[in-house]
Formats: sequence, structure tokens, C-alpha cells
Amino acid sequence: MAVTSKISLLLSSILTVLLFSGMQMYKNWLISSQLHIVFGGYIGSLVFIFLLTALGNLESVLFGKSFQMKLFPEVFISLIFSLVASGLIHRVATTTCFLFSILSLYYINRISQETYSAPAPAVNVHTKKKK
Repeated sequence: MAVTSKISLLLSSILTVLLFSGMQMYKNWLISSQLHIVFGGYIGSLVFIFLLTALGNLESVLFGKSFQMKLFPEVFISLIFSLVASGLIHRVATTTCFLFSILSLYYINRISQETYSAPAPAVNVHTKKKK
């Protein structure tokens, strides 16, 4: 079920704050083992995704539906914020957050290209044969 940009902005902002505060509340558990540290990096990448969604919806509400997110400042700001959030947990969580975030950004871009790009026109290539 699709929601409007305003509702999506509200939901993704709430989820960003909840994930960030949850990372801080359960910091001791997240640093208790190596697997939990990697999980903390994964949660940091979820912060990246939801913050990127919130920023994109905010720009969509303010500037119109045709506005597109760019690498700088939207993706860069979201990535820095998520890396800092993971860095407050552990250094390894920052590294895994970066890797998970880049991977998720690739798939977000791929889905966006499949959804919103127009199909390329067919081009006929004629080759002439020499006699």
C-alpha cells in the first residue's frame, strides 16, 4: 500500500529516531560480541535508509514531485549521520554500517532506475556491404 510523501516523511522520521535511540539504549548489548557489533552496523545502515527516505520526502513535499535526490548533499548527509550513529557504538560497527549502506544504496538506485526511467528507444543499425 502506497502512502503520500507527507505520511512517508513522518513514518521514516519516526523510525530514524527510534532506531538511533534504540542503538544508544542497547549500546552495551551491541558491543557484547562480534556478531552484535556487526548487527549494530546493520542497524546503522537502516538509519541511513530511513533518513535518506525522510530527506527525499521532505524535498518532495517542499520542492515538488519532480525534484530528485543527488549524491551531495542528501546521500552524503544521510551517510555521515548513520556513520556517526554507528561510531557511537563501536568502530567496527561504523565500517559495517558503511558497507551495508553502500550496498543498500546500490539496490535503492537500481530499483529506482527500473521504476522511474523511461525505456530506451530501439535503434536500428544498418550496415552497408561493399560490392
